[in-house]
Formats: sequence, C-alpha cells, structure tokens
Amino acid sequence: MERRLAAILAADVVGYSKLMGEDEKGTLAALKVHRKELFDPETERHGGRIVKLMGDGVLVEFPSVVDAVECAMAIQKALTENDGPIRLRIGVNLGDVIVDGDDIYGDGVNLAARLETLAEPGGILVSDIVYQSVHKKIDASFADMGEQKVKNISEPQRTYRIDADKPPVTLNSNKGEPSSVQDKPSIAVLAFTNMSGDPEQEYFSDGISEDIITELSRFQELFVIARNSSFSYKGKSTKVQDIGKDLGVTYVVEGSVRKSGKRLRITVQLIEAATGNHIWAERYDRELEDMFELQDEITQTIVRVLPLRLQGALVERARKKPSENLTAYECFLRAQNLYDHTSRHAREALEQLETAIRIDPKFAQAFALTAYVHAYSVFTLSPIGDDPTIVARKNIVRALDLGEGDHYVHAMACEVFMVCGEHDLAEIHSDKALALNPNEIFALLEKGVLLNYSGNSKEAVEHLQMALAHDPLAPDYQYEGLAEANYMLGNYEEAIRIYERWRDPPVHMYSHLAACYAQLGLMEESREAATLFESGRPKNSDFSFYAAAHARLCKRPEDAEHWLEGYRKAGLID
Repeated sequence: MERRLAAILAADVVGYSKLMGEDEKGTLAALKVHRKELFDPETERHGGRIVKLMGDGVLVEFPSVVDAVECAMAIQKALTENDGPIRLRIGVNLGDVIVDGDDIYGDGVNLAARLETLAEPGGILVSDIVYQSVHKKIDASFADMGEQKVKNISEPQRTYRIDADKPPVTLNSNKGEPSSVQDKPSIAVLAFTNMSGDPEQEYFSDGISEDIITELSRFQELFVIARNSSFSYKGKSTKVQDIGKDLGVTYVVEGSVRKSGKRLRITVQLIEAATGNHIWAERYDRELEDMFELQDEITQTIVRVLPLRLQGALVERARKKPSENLTAYECFLRAQNLYDHTSRHAREALEQLETAIRIDPKFAQAFALTAYVHAYSVFTLSPIGDDPTIVARKNIVRALDLGEGDHYVHAMACEVFMVCGEHDLAEIHSDKALALNPNEIFALLEKGVLLNYSGNSKEAVEHLQMALAHDPLAPDYQYEGLAEANYMLGNYEEAIRIYERWRDPPVHMYSHLAACYAQLGLMEESREAATLFESGRPKNSDFSFYAAAHARLCKRPEDAEHWLEGYRKAGLID
C-alpha cells in the first residue's frame, strides 16, 4: 500500500431507484449511453481514472484538482443541455488517499463521497481545500455554503457550491462597484471588535462573527465572503469602501462586543460598502450567564433579522433602477415587495415574476413565489383562475425540481401543499426548509401555521411567539398565523387583539374578526366587522369558496368545523 495526494470526484445518479422502478430497461440503456458518450470521454479528456463503479455511483481519481473540477463542470453542463432523465450529484475533494492495488480509500475519498450526497441534483459541491485551490483558476461562481456536519467525519467541513454557467463576482472597473451575473447580494461579515479590554474575550467576539458567517451562508440568495477573507481586516483601520472594493461586496456587517461585569453589550451594523451609509444598526444587552448559549442566541437573533433588513435595502436599489435594466433577481425582489397578501398588487407581482423567469428559466425561487401567490389568492376573495391550486401545484413542483436544496422553495412548498389539503407533503417540506436553514423567518412561520392546521395549536402559538420575538418590526401579515392559532385554542380575545393591530389588513381578516366576536357572543362587534368585510370584499366574490378553502387547510374535521361555526354565527354563511 502507498499514500498519495489526489483529487477525488464522487458522482451519483439522482433518483436512481425511482427511475429503475418506473423503467428499468430504459434507465439502464440511458446510463449506458451516458457513460459511453459523456462520462468516460470527459474523464479521459481531463486525465482522470475511474476507480470503481458503485451501483448508481462512480469514483474517479485525478492527478490535478483543476482537471477534476473542470471535468465535473463539463459533465453537468452537458447533462443540463441534453435535458434527459439522467441527473447527477457530484462531490469533489482534494486529499491524502491510501492506494491498494487499483482501489483508493481514506478520509480524502470519504469526504468526496459525503459531499456528493449533500450536493443538489445537477449540482457540484467541493471542499474548502478544493475551493482555495481552484477558485482563481476556473471561470465559475462559487457560493460559500458554510460549515456542514458530515457523517463519520468529526470536524465540520466548509463547502462551496459551483454554478458552472455563472462567472464569479468581479469588480466593475468602470464604476468601482461589485457586479455579478448571478445577481446575488454579496456581503462580508468583519471580525467583531473586542471592546472589553480583556484579550481572553477575543474568542467570544470572533465566535459571534464566525457563527454569523456560517448561518448567513445558509441563505442561498446571499453571496457570503468566507471567514479567511473577511477576517484579514481584523485589527486594521480600513475604510468600508476599500473593503467593498477589495472583496467585491455590496454590503459589510461590522460590530463590537463589550463586557462589563456580568453584562454584555453587542452592537451590529449593516453598511452599504460603496457609500459607507448605515442601513441598519441594533444593540443587544444581555446578562452573561452561559457564554455559549448567549453566543447562539445573539447569532440567531442577528441572522433572522439581518436578511430582512438587507432585502429592504435591495428593494430600494431596485426601485431606483429603470425597469428596462432590471435583472431576474431584481424583478423577483420587486415582486416580493409588491405582494402584500391581498389581491391589490398580486397580478403586478406575477408580471414581475414572469419577467424574472423569462430572463432566468431556472430561477427556482421565482417559480416558488409564483406558486405561493396563486395558492394564497384563494384567501383574498379574488382567486386567480377557476382553481388557483392547479397552477400553484404545477409551479411549486417546477420550483422543487430546480431548487431541491433551497430552504425558501421548501418553505413555499409547505404553504402550497397546505392550501391543496396535502398536509403530509407540507410537513415534509417544512422540515426540509428548517433543516436547510433553521434561521429563515418565513420557514419558521410556515412551520407554526402547519402545526396549527395539523391540530397542534398550543405548540403553534409557542413556536410562532418564539419566531416573531426575534423581529419586533415584523410586518403585520406575519402575525396572521398567531391570530389563527389563538382562535383555534378558543383564545378569541387574544386573536382579536392581534387582528386589530393591523393598520391595513386584507379584507378576509374582517371575516376572521367577525367570527371571533361571534364566538364570544359579542354580536354587535361581530356585525361591525362583518359590515367592514362585506363593504371591502370584491364584487361578485364567493365567500363560500373562501370558507371551503379555509376549511381545507385543516387536517382535522373538527378544526374545519370550528371555523365554519364561527362564520355561521357571524352570518357570513348559512
């Protein structure tokens, strides 16, 4: 046996068992053609050696890590263009391997295999050492996916996703600003400053910064600069504008940690790099009891709020651009900003999403939001089409096909399948969304809504209160699920308090309010709410359609009857 350094490519066929179950003969024939006409020739062209075939998987060794990555990119690109039934997940690692005859094994091989299982269908996931070795040599975009816990490997591993058809983020030499074809907002989190005067507290301030980088990296819509690059400015007096130019980022997060006795004060700021303007700032004062619990709490609070504030800044930038210059991502942002869970701007939002998809036909999040707008339209009393759930389901299936590893897509799928009355599917996608990103506020809220409509209303209230506590400035519509969960528990007074805090509620909220008052026997107040509902709802709207859709949200018949009972008492249905 001998040891040597090698680049290892591990590949696996997506959905192999399902393909074989549906068409065993056709699948085997397609795999044979795939190997003969694509995989084997590309491997040979890039100097690789097929070590072994493992059922639906393959392990390949390369003497050059650049060749290994370029081979993976060529294979995935060809499969995408062919649009056939065979899709691969690929992982690439560079490491020490043990050679035993024609076989190789060891941690270097194991990590490549684990990366393959974490890759998206049609995607390529590489280790940190591969990224450091090739990112300046290959014309592709690398998205920092943060540290991943990998089976049978003790230390978390930083990973990077390759977007083979998108160039890397570069500086626009004409304007001195970051630009990227992938249009992801780019952000660098600098090492937080230790203001405590105690060098031993340095690990805590560094830990906060590192955790924020790791957690922000879960947001696939963000391009987050890796720790090594952003920490290179630690202890230096460098202007934010210069950092932005050096790292090619649009936004910078900086902060400080000050310890005084048993109290900690942590400040965090989001800054626009080009101008130095402060977009958002917050201060957190906490009692210092358990250092590590506090670190987790602060990190979660920041990463749940910061993307929302960042999105607000991005929307403002998009608003200032003429519409003919909009990119797909900016159209998506405009759609998000337009859509307020009413029928007022739903069609305008869909127009923006149609433009986004026309520019980028593989924009999974745009398909997901399109599905959500259609699905939710059954509650606005202005349903889009005869049965919006048909269009919604079609779009969410497409979104899941394109964005299997995207937390936002799975969170949207949870809502869509709930509206379709498919609670088991909704639960699957809710769990996937939170597994991919436990800090995404929308995924957290959808989990609470699902708990409520699955018959776990008490747990739903606790869950939603926890999620909303992280952002006191959350928009009113994010409290809708909390109000509905209180109604289900018979806490009608609390539900009324939440509904009445809305400054400009969608019209269907007045039907809920009327039901709450009716359940309390406050019929005068119920009639007032019902009058507001009747005067505000669209002409020719069908409340019985709405009531049936609302009942379909409930997994248990008794919960559906609870809502219908409230509507009947309020005189809204017979």
